[in-house]
Amino acid sequence: MLISLLLVLAGFVALIFGANWLVDGASALAKKYRVSDLAIGLTIVAFGTSAPEMVVNLVASTKGLSDIVLGNVIGSNNFNLFIILGISGLLYPITVQSSTAWREIPLSIVVLLVLIALANNFFVGVPALSRIDGVILLTLFLGFLFYVFKQMKAENAEASKPVERALWKIVLFIILGLGGLVAGGQLVVNNAVKIASLLGVSEKIIGLTIVAAGTSLPELTTSIVAALKRNSDIAIGNVIGSNIFNVLLVLAGSLLINPIPFNPSFNTDLIIMTSGSIFLFVAMLTGKRKKLDRWEAALLLVLFIAYTVFLIKKEIG
Repeated sequence: MLISLLLVLAGFVALIFGANWLVDGASALAKKYRVSDLAIGLTIVAFGTSAPEMVVNLVASTKGLSDIVLGNVIGSNNFNLFIILGISGLLYPITVQSSTAWREIPLSIVVLLVLIALANNFFVGVPALSRIDGVILLTLFLGFLFYVFKQMKAENAEASKPVERALWKIVLFIILGLGGLVAGGQLVVNNAVKIASLLGVSEKIIGLTIVAAGTSLPELTTSIVAALKRNSDIAIGNVIGSNIFNVLLVLAGSLLINPIPFNPSFNTDLIIMTSGSIFLFVAMLTGKRKKLDRWEAALLLVLFIAYTVFLIKKEIG
């Protein structure tokens, strides 16, 4: 078991380094085309930091580990909302653009409602997620990308200074990043499942906690650094973008590989995630408008701690 723990840690290290290299390379490539910070946060950075979830889920999907697939996506999104925004907001109150408050955050809520409807198959009655559901989510993802790039063009975002780094170096960073993510994803999934079986812990809890927290470390690092540099657009864009990517791209890709049954017990976690997104939206409209104040960030952290205690008690009980 000690060896499995060490291999999980090694996998997380590979995921973190891989994600950092991928984000650095992708961001440098994007800035060559003078893309705004918010657009980078919602797309390039969100994709880079969601890459660990993607790799872990694709590996888990090929192995038929449905609870890991769902637990990783739902757990990562909850970690993003409550822990990452909570810590970032405590370090420096996060101010967002009007488009984020009125469009991107509500859009993330709509995405969650769609997921709940598809997972519970309200129209059929048999809880499951099929390849058709994967196609629906992927189609919505393409629509999201179209929306973001259309907004970029419409708003004429201020251009960033072009990056002077050589193209071959940027490509090398991207390739090394992807390699680290693939290797790390294999290590995390294989050994997390071994640990779960040895401890008698369900795959659902492993996916919602250990795997989800580990694959969310790139988002945590990115958003904390962004908050310390007072770059709210990257901090909030990374979290909202990652949550949308996780559902519409990561989960969709997993379903295209292998359809999965839906465990109705995940509905509680989905409701908590949706409530967290609604809380964030309300926070943008109260107090200092379009800002996540420190007390609101602290409340997010407290709510997540209570949620984690609830998960553990439910598992033990």
